[in-house]
Amino acid sequence: MSTQTGTALEAERRGHTLVPGPKGLPFLGSMPQFAKNPLAFFERLRGHGDMVRWRFGRNRCVFISDPDCIGELLTETERSFDQPTLGIAFRTVMGNGVVVAQGADWRRKRSLVQPSVRPKQVKSYASTMADSTVELADTWKAGERIDIKREMAALTQRIAVRTIFGVDTPADAESMGRAMDVAQREIGKEFSGIGALLPDWVPTPGRARIKKAAAVIDAEVGRVVARHRDGDGERPDLLSRLLTAVDETGAHLTDQEIRDETVTLYIGGHETTSSTLVWAWYLLSRNPRARAALAEELDRVLGDREPTFDDYTRLTYAQSVVKETLRLYPTIWLITGVAKEDAHIGGVPIPQGTRVWSSQWATQRDARWFPEPEEFRPERWDAEQGDEIAEYAWFPFGGGPRVCLGTRFAMVEAVLILAVLARRFELDVDPGTVRPVPTLTLQPDRDIMATVRARQS
Repeated sequence: MSTQTGTALEAERRGHTLVPGPKGLPFLGSMPQFAKNPLAFFERLRGHGDMVRWRFGRNRCVFISDPDCIGELLTETERSFDQPTLGIAFRTVMGNGVVVAQGADWRRKRSLVQPSVRPKQVKSYASTMADSTVELADTWKAGERIDIKREMAALTQRIAVRTIFGVDTPADAESMGRAMDVAQREIGKEFSGIGALLPDWVPTPGRARIKKAAAVIDAEVGRVVARHRDGDGERPDLLSRLLTAVDETGAHLTDQEIRDETVTLYIGGHETTSSTLVWAWYLLSRNPRARAALAEELDRVLGDREPTFDDYTRLTYAQSVVKETLRLYPTIWLITGVAKEDAHIGGVPIPQGTRVWSSQWATQRDARWFPEPEEFRPERWDAEQGDEIAEYAWFPFGGGPRVCLGTRFAMVEAVLILAVLARRFELDVDPGTVRPVPTLTLQPDRDIMATVRARQS
């Protein structure tokens, strides 16, 4: 998917045209519409065309929803597109980790972080994922009522604390979890509201809350890092691997870099998986056929034993449940890039400084790429009988050189957690509509209560 032939002829051949979107307001552009409901706004933009001009404040923007164009944005990052400068709330929490770093700094950090989440390492964390879930399952009782959001958050926090930090103290998970909840809300508010246009130095109540949450995160990470450095011998957790990693010059990550990458891994290993699991239980409860198909696979593959890493490849329907959940409720719902000089997408020139947006939510619910897009159909992911899915029509983990490093970790974790719990229980979610709220990740707008039912074998 080359972007180097950016001529009018190439654009016409590929059928891509940059069309005008909503007119917007003076100074604000379409920001009020975006702030009111970003997901609905992106769907409206998709209705204008595959490449749409619009304004966010005074910023020139282009929204893309065609998979080929999305692929170009993702694969041309670092060459034709820069990472955007994100709001102060995001930067306060995330720092300058591998998710936001650019150029040589990004390449160095990626080379240092990547070995910690390779398949071999993920395999070593699988038993912790399964064992932690068994501990939770042992506390559930048939007929009891549970808050799925709270249960999944506590579970993935526990797994994150054990795999990333190598500790098992509830206070670590609780304090970090509370701070991360605040951070998610405030990042979402700033990103979609007037705060996105305010200079960094302008104080707001939300920015004060972010600073307080970041201070808790910094203190917790600093305490655990110090404990690791004072310890003896090798440890198998992610943090220990980061502490011992060296770049090509023999240099280690600095304390600030350790903090930034640890927070990035924590969010990837906890926040995103927790949200995905909540939506999965919600969808399974409303789709008895899919729930029965999952149970059949678990009985056939596992019998009466717990899942291991080696079962991951055999649990194809469980993987499909996770993929279909991520299609309908993508944890990361937005990607952006800023055009460098001579950038093109779909053969169309993109002026330097233009911010290019794409939304997993909008593209992954497009009937052109997914028949019956609102339906929960895990079967569409069947390798032999499923739908033919265009590359980059599904991109919950991004793609290209900046694809999420924690993709394998997140998929294995979600599948193993589903396998342990769905082998024992069914969760009947209370009736009523649950709406997604786009914060740092896509979260339900309310607590999701469910009744635990013991599965009949």
